[in-house]
Amino acid sequence: MLYDYIKQIHFAFPIAFGLLALLPFAVWYYLKKSEGRQGAFTISTTQNIKTISWKNRFRHLPAIIRLLTLISLIFVLARPQKRNTEQKTEGDGIDIMLCMDVSGSMSSQDILPSRMEAAKDVASDFVRNRPVDRIGLVIFSGEAFTQSPLTSDRNTLLQQIQNLEARAMLQDGTVIGEGLATAVERLSKSTTKSKVIILITDGKEDAPETRIIDPLTALNIAKAKGIKVYTIGMGAITASDTLNNKNAKPNAQFNYLDETLLQRIAKETGGQYFRAKDRQGLESIYNQIDQLEKSKMEVVTLQRSEERYFPFMLAALFFLFFELILRFTLFRKFP
Repeated sequence: MLYDYIKQIHFAFPIAFGLLALLPFAVWYYLKKSEGRQGAFTISTTQNIKTISWKNRFRHLPAIIRLLTLISLIFVLARPQKRNTEQKTEGDGIDIMLCMDVSGSMSSQDILPSRMEAAKDVASDFVRNRPVDRIGLVIFSGEAFTQSPLTSDRNTLLQQIQNLEARAMLQDGTVIGEGLATAVERLSKSTTKSKVIILITDGKEDAPETRIIDPLTALNIAKAKGIKVYTIGMGAITASDTLNNKNAKPNAQFNYLDETLLQRIAKETGGQYFRAKDRQGLESIYNQIDQLEKSKMEVVTLQRSEERYFPFMLAALFFLFFELILRFTLFRKFP
C-alpha cells in the first residue's frame, strides 16, 4: 500500500530535499551544545550511584521530535502531488458506415475460421484504429437493418459487431441495394464533409419479392448525396474463377460474387473495389482504406495535479506541539 502511494507521488520542488543535508549538522550542533549545558560536580566515587532516571534516558526525545518536525516541513516544501495524465484525441473525423452482408453464405469456411468471423475481426480492428471518426453499422441479407447508427462510442459498436451471426438475424437472401440505400440514408443526415461507406459482401443480388430498392437505384442515391463507397468482395471462389477454371465445379455454398456490380458502385461513387480471398487480404484492404481516408487528428494531453502535502503538514504540527508539551511538562528545566 505504501509502495503504491509512493509510486503515484511526484514532487513539484524536489530541490527542497537538499535541506536534508543540513540535518546532520543540526544533530552535531545539538549534541555539542547539550554537552556544554550538562551540570557537573566532584565526588570521590560513583560506586553507590547506580540509579538512572527515565528522564535521563529520554532526555534527547524532544530533540528527536524536533528533527521529525523539520523533516516533515521539508516534505511540505517539496510539495508532494498526485498527477493524473489524460490524453484526449481531437480532430476532424470522417463519418463511416460499415455495410456488412450477414447472409447464410457468410458462414462458409473458405476463409478461416469463416467469412463472417474474419469480417467481424478485421472490421473491429478498423474501428479501433479510427479514434476521431463516427462509425455506424448496417447489416443486410434478405432485408436491411441499421444495427448501430453513427456513433463515437467505440465499445458499444465493437460489441454490436462481435454479436453478428450469419443467417441468424434477418430473412435469407442478399439485398445489396437495400443495404447500400440504408447506409446512405443514415449518412445523409450527417453534416460532416467526408462520408464513406464500406460495403462488404460475398454474393450477388438475390432479392425476395418484398425488395424496395435495387442496387442501381441505391447507387444513384449515393452519387446524388456525394457519398463515397468502397466495396469488398469476399470469398476464395467467384463465378469468374469457375469460368476460368474448367476443373472447378459450381457450388451453391459460394454464391458467386457479382464483381461487375461492386466495381460499378465503387467507380461511380469515387471509391474502389477490392477482392478478399483470405483473411490477410481482407486486413490489407482495410489498411488501404484506412490510408486513403485519413482523418485530421491531434492528441491533447491534460495533466491534473492533486496536492498531497497536507498529511506532512499535519505531522509537522503534531510533532511541534508534542515537543512543546514535553518541554513545558515532563522535561521542563528550572533555572
